Amino acid sequence: MTKEIERAGIPIVQMANLVSIAKTVGANRIVPTVSIPYPLGDPNTPEEEQWKLRRHRVEVALDALASKVEEATIFEVKI
Repeated sequence: MTKEIERAGIPIVQMANLVSIAKTVGANRIVPTVSIPYPLGDPNTPEEEQWKLRRHRVEVALDALASKVEEATIFEVKI
């Protein structure tokens, strides 16, 4: 799906925990997530840490949207 949206001229970021699969299906901008059941959080951490984690990943995704890419690119998350 991401490949078709990109082909229409709309940049898209795929946030995925299975980065290798996202790359295989043709996603150009990939942001790694935490896990399958909790892609943008970890229920075993305090709520404040979860918000920090989510915010950081969304910021990385927004930066990825603004980046020109020619091939599949995995954007690094630091937290």
